[in-house]
Amino acid sequence: MSRFTPKKLNTFLLFKLPSAYFSGVRVQSINDQEAIAMVRHQWINQNPFKSLYWATQGMASELVTGILVMKHIDKCGKKISMLVTHQNGTFTKKATGIIKFICKDGNKITHAIDQTIETGEGQTVIMTAEGFNQDNESVSKFEYEWSVKVK
Repeated sequence: MSRFTPKKLNTFLLFKLPSAYFSGVRVQSINDQEAIAMVRHQWINQNPFKSLYWATQGMASELVTGILVMKHIDKCGKKISMLVTHQNGTFTKKATGIIKFICKDGNKITHAIDQTIETGEGQTVIMTAEGFNQDNESVSKFEYEWSVKVK
C-alpha cells in the first residue's frame, strides 16, 4: 500500500505543516507524474482584498511540487536530501472560490534523482505549480528550484 495517498498526505499536513492544513490546503490526488491540491478561499486564508492570501497559494503550490519530490525519493529507496533553494511566483488574477494547484513535473524530479544517485553530486530541478480557479483560469504560477542530493 502506498504511503502517498491523499488521506495520508493530508494527515501529514495536519502534524507536519499545520499552517497549511488549517488554511484549508488539501491534497486531492498524486501519481508519478502529477500532484493536485485544492484550497477554498475563506476568511482564515484571505488577504485584505478579499482574495486568497499569497502565502496560502505558496503553501499549496510548494506542497504539490514537494510531495512529488518526496514520492520519487521514497520510490528510489535511497537516502536523499531535498531543499527548496529558490522560488518565484507570479499572480495573474484575483484568487477566489476554490483554487486547484497542479504540478506535472514528476519526470523532471525522476531525472534529477537518477542523476544524483549516478554521480553522487547534488542536482537542481525547477518544478512548476499553477493555480486555477473554478473557470479553469490561471490565477498564479510558482516555480520552485529543488535541490536533491544523496546523503
